[in-house]
Amino acid sequence: MQKRYPSSAFRSGMSGGALVRRRALLGTAVLVVLVVLAGVFSYLTRDSRSPSPNPSSVQPSSPSAAASVPVTPSTAPGGGSAALPGPPDTRDPIAFGKAAAVALWSYDTRAYSQPELVAALHRWLTTEGQYVDAESVERQVPSPLLWGRMADSGQFATATAAEAHFPESFTRALQADPGAITQAYVYAVTVSGKQSISWNGAPQGGAEDRSATLAVQCRPDRPCALVGVMPSVAP
Repeated sequence: MQKRYPSSAFRSGMSGGALVRRRALLGTAVLVVLVVLAGVFSYLTRDSRSPSPNPSSVQPSSPSAAASVPVTPSTAPGGGSAALPGPPDTRDPIAFGKAAAVALWSYDTRAYSQPELVAALHRWLTTEGQYVDAESVERQVPSPLLWGRMADSGQFATATAAEAHFPESFTRALQADPGAITQAYVYAVTVSGKQSISWNGAPQGGAEDRSATLAVQCRPDRPCALVGVMPSVAP
């Protein structure tokens, strides 16, 4: 009987010091950051630059509209389609958050390698180095060793995102100071959905509920990009 490897085992190892540094970077570089462990926001001192356009210009779409944003396949080396996830072209943080969660919860060891999936997910990230937390995204992917074991059994996973919203603490903080987000334009988005896992001999596999809080950057003049995955889920 082929074994199923629980998704909780997918996160690759990382030293405690490096993890703390990456969380500190995400928590201090973004102007408005959700501190999920405390359930509140901390604000950084705004610089003296002129404020950007009002963040109210970025309106989340309805759940049905957000669900319609596709996750586009990337192209594998050599020109073939490997069904690798590519970011959608949207300025809606809710829609982007749902698409990003589906990409993070999906994989196919039969179609591409672990490094190819990591590289594909890097294309979702913001190019603004002072904000991005790439390691928090990489930790969502199985380690190369575990990926090899999963590939031996032909394991793959599909995912759906049923709902996404701004956490209550983020909304309260933004209402208290609407202009505070206009330096980094980073939004907290909590996504809930389901992951279905299958492998050789078990085409139906099993399914489990998934949820995550993502940091999503949506500047008014460009499509959204992923900043990172928060260490805890914010309601």
